[in-house]
Amino acid sequence: MSSGFVPALAPRLDTDPSPLALPPAPSPAPRPGVPWLASAVPVVGALGLWAVTGSIFALWFAVLGPVIAVAGVLDGHRSTKRVRRAAAEEAAVVRARAGVQIDERHAAERAALRARHPDVAGYLRHPEQIWRAVPERVGTLVVGAGRVASAVRVTGGGGEEDAALVARAREVAAAPVTVALGSGIAVVGPPVLADAVVRALVLQLALARPPGELALVGGETAWLRELPHAGAAAGFRVAVGRVGEGEGELDQDSELVIVSARTADALPPRCGTVIFLVSAAEARVEIGGDVELVSVEAISELQAATLANELAARASRMRRAPREASAVRLAELGIGRRSGSPALSLSVPVGLCASAPASLDIVTDGPHAVVTGMTGAGKSELLVTWVVALCTAYDTSAVSFLLADFKGGTAFDALARLPHVTGVITDLDSRVARRAIESLRAELRHREAELARSGARDIGQTDLPRLIIVIDEFAALRESHPELEALFTDIAARGRALGMHLIIGTQRAAGVLRDSLLANCPLRVSLRVADALDSRAVVGTDEAARLPGGAEGRGVAVVRRSADARTSRVRMALTDATDIAAVEHRGGAAPRRPWLPALPLTLDLADLPPAIDGALRLGLVDEPDHQRQAACLIADRALLVVGGVGAGKTTALRTLAAQVPRAARLWIGPDSEAAWDALAAGTPPVPGTTVFVDDVDALAGRLSGDYARAASDELERWIRGAGDLGIRIFASAQRLTGAAGRLADLFPRRLVLATASRADHLAAGGEGADFVADLPPGRGTLDRRTVQVAVTDAEDAPAAVPATANWDPPLGVTGYVVRHAPPGLLERWERTGVRLRAVDGAGEVTEAEPGGRVVVIGDPEQWMSHPRLLTQVRNLHVLVIDVSCAADYRLLTGDREPPPYCAPGRGRAWECPAGRRVRRIALTGALGA
Repeated sequence: MSSGFVPALAPRLDTDPSPLALPPAPSPAPRPGVPWLASAVPVVGALGLWAVTGSIFALWFAVLGPVIAVAGVLDGHRSTKRVRRAAAEEAAVVRARAGVQIDERHAAERAALRARHPDVAGYLRHPEQIWRAVPERVGTLVVGAGRVASAVRVTGGGGEEDAALVARAREVAAAPVTVALGSGIAVVGPPVLADAVVRALVLQLALARPPGELALVGGETAWLRELPHAGAAAGFRVAVGRVGEGEGELDQDSELVIVSARTADALPPRCGTVIFLVSAAEARVEIGGDVELVSVEAISELQAATLANELAARASRMRRAPREASAVRLAELGIGRRSGSPALSLSVPVGLCASAPASLDIVTDGPHAVVTGMTGAGKSELLVTWVVALCTAYDTSAVSFLLADFKGGTAFDALARLPHVTGVITDLDSRVARRAIESLRAELRHREAELARSGARDIGQTDLPRLIIVIDEFAALRESHPELEALFTDIAARGRALGMHLIIGTQRAAGVLRDSLLANCPLRVSLRVADALDSRAVVGTDEAARLPGGAEGRGVAVVRRSADARTSRVRMALTDATDIAAVEHRGGAAPRRPWLPALPLTLDLADLPPAIDGALRLGLVDEPDHQRQAACLIADRALLVVGGVGAGKTTALRTLAAQVPRAARLWIGPDSEAAWDALAAGTPPVPGTTVFVDDVDALAGRLSGDYARAASDELERWIRGAGDLGIRIFASAQRLTGAAGRLADLFPRRLVLATASRADHLAAGGEGADFVADLPPGRGTLDRRTVQVAVTDAEDAPAAVPATANWDPPLGVTGYVVRHAPPGLLERWERTGVRLRAVDGAGEVTEAEPGGRVVVIGDPEQWMSHPRLLTQVRNLHVLVIDVSCAADYRLLTGDREPPPYCAPGRGRAWECPAGRRVRRIALTGALGA
C-alpha cells in the first residue's frame, strides 16, 4: 500500500491493539537413534550360553539383537510422525483463530475509517455527520474503496502459511482510500462515467463542509446550481468542469479543481491526483509515482439533483436560526488618537461585544497573543483590523510592525505602505524570511544594549517604540523553518521588558504551539475551530467550536484575557481600503527598521562610499545579524572569485580594476599571448602593482604543454609571495580543477557567485547551507556573508591588450621556415621588392644587394638538409620560423628556452635575429594591402 494514500490520522480502534501471536515453527524432530544397548544384550547372552553349554544352538539367540535394533528404529519414526502431526494440527487451529481475529479487527478498522472518512453513501447512512466539523476530513477526500495499511500486526510463526497470514494482516480491504486535497483532481474515462464520479466527489465535499466554508464555481448542470455552496463568495474555492476541446476555461482563482476528461492529454498541469477509470466500478488512482486500485463511487444526475435540493433545504433551515450582530466597519468604532504614555498601553477597539466596542491591549493583556481559527473563519481579516486600529490610534514613535505571512496569501500586502510597517515577510522567498529572523536576533541584542545604556529596567522607561511581530499561519512558518521556534520562544520569554510582542495566528494551537510558547501568550482570541479540544486549548471552553459556520460566523471570535473570569464573544470589525489609506496619508516619521530589505539586483560603484587605507570597494555586503548593509571592502593581498557562466566574475574584476591606476595594474585576460608575456617576463611585477587574472582555470587550456606549466608555476610564485613582493592578485575561475584547484587554495578569501548546482557550489568552496538557486548576476557569498558586486562603466577597465606588431622582411637576408605560407603573403613581398629564393637553390647567401631584401624559403626538413646555410642565416642574418613549425624550433635554433607563446591560427611566427632576443611577429597583417 503506498504511503501517499494512507489517511492522515490512524483510526482509534476499540479492539485490542496488541499484536496477534503465532506459535513458532516446530523445530525438526531428531532422528530416532539405534537401541545399541538393547540390541547388544541378546548377543552377549548368546555368547555366554555358548561358552557355558558348548551348544551351537545357543548362538541363535544372538539374532534377537538386530531384530530389536530394527524394531526400535521403526518405533521411533512412528512416534516422531505422531508428534509432528499433533503440532501441525495445533498450529492450524491457532492460524484459523488468528485469521478470524484479523477479520474482526479489520472489520473494526474498516468501520472506523468509514466513520472518519465517509463517502456520499456513508453520509446518507449517517445524516448526522453532514456538515459536522471533523479535523480528519478537512484536508482529505475519499476517492474510492481499496486496500489501505492496517494497524493489525501478527508476530511469530515461520512457515509459508504464517507469512501469508502476516502479509494479509498488514492491509485492510474495502476501506476508504483518501488523498490530500492538493491543487487538482481529474477523472479520466468515458464522459458519462467520468461525470458520475466527479459528481460523487463534489457532493462528498458539499456534505463535508457547510456553506460559507466551501464555494463551488463552474459547471453548467442544474444539480450543481442547486447546491447552497454554488457561487458562494467565501470559503474553500473549488472549480468543477470538463476539460478538452470545446470546453470552457476553469476558474483560475480556485484553490482546488475537480474535472473530468476523456483522455489524459487535455489535463491541466495543476491536477496532481488523476483517477483513471478501468471499468464502471474500478479505477486506478495516481499521485506522482504512487498508484492504487480502488472501486469508485458514481452518482447519477437525478441522484445528484435530489441530494442538492435536500442540502439547499437544510441550509435554508440553518439561515433561519438566530444570527450574530451584523458586520461593523472599523471606522464606525470611532478610534481616536491616543495621548499620554503610549508605551505603557496599546489598547484599541477591534469590534463589538453586545453592541459595545470591544478593545484589545497587547501590552496589559499580553505581552503576546494567540489568534486561532479554521480556514474561512476570518483570521487574516482580524489580524489586519488589529494592525490598522493600532496604526490609527498611535504614531510611529509608539509602535511599529513586522508582518509575516507564511500561508502564501496576500493579506498583508495592503499594509506594506503604512508608515508603521517596517516590512512584510512572505513564504514566497525563504531567503528574505531567514534574513528577517537573523535581524530579529540582532533586534533583541540592540534593545538589550539600549536598556543597559539608559539604565532602564524595561522599555517603559525609554523612548523605544514597541515592535509587534504579527505571524499569519505559524504552523507553516514552523514547518519551513523549524529552527525558528527557539527564537520565538526566546522573544516570548523576554519580549515584555524589551517591548517586542508576538501576535501568532494559527488554525489550531494543539500540536503547533509548545507549552513554553503558549504559556507566555495570555491574550487568547479564537474564531471558529473544528474541534472542541482546540477551543479548550486556547480559551478554556468549547465555545469556539460551537460558533456558527458560513458568512454568519465569519469574524465572530471568543476572547479571553488572563484576568477574565469568563470568555466574551466579539464581532470583529472589517477594514477596507479607506481605513488603510487614512493611516497611509497621515504619514509619520519612519521607525527604525529591525531588518533591511534584500540587496539590490544592480549596484553602481559610484553609489558606494569611498574606501580608506587603500582598500578596494567590491560591492554591498548584507549583515542582517548586525542590521546593516555596508560597503564590502577588499584589503587583502589576494581574492579569488568563483562562479558559473554569466555569474559576474569578470564584472567583479573590472569593478576592482577601475579603482586602480592604469599604470599600477596588470590585466591577464583571455588573450593567451598577452597572458604568456605577462607571466614569462622572468621577474614579478613591480611593488604596488595589482594583478588581475580573468578565468585562471582556463589559463592552462589557452596555453599548452610546457607553457601552461610554466605560467601556473609563475602565478603560484606570485600568489605565495604577494606580501613580500608588495603586489595584490585578484583572480576569477569557473571550475577549480587541475592547476586552478592548486592555485585556489593559496587565496586567503573567496567570493562564490552563482553556480549551476549545489555540487558546483560545494566544489567552488561554498557552504551547502549558503547555496541558493537562480542567484542574480553579481550576487554571491564572501566569508558566509551575502554580497552584491557593484558594476562600473569606467572606460579604462580593464587595460587593453597590446597587439602584436605586423612584420615585413628587413633589409638584408632573411631565412623563412614554413610549410605553407599564408595565402598572398609571398606575392605581396614580391610586389614590394623582396627577392624570394628556395632553400634548395639558394646555395650560400652572404648578403643581399645594397638596399635589397632577400627571403630564403623552405620547410624544416629542407633547412636541416642544408646545415651550412641554416647556420649562416642563424648566425649572421635573421631567421623567421612560422608557428606551424613549432615542433622543430629547438632543432632549427639550438635554443632550449621556449620562445614567446604564439596562438595557433593567428598568422604568428618567431623572429630570431642574430645576437638578439627572439620575438613574436604577425605575418597576417601583410595581406591587408
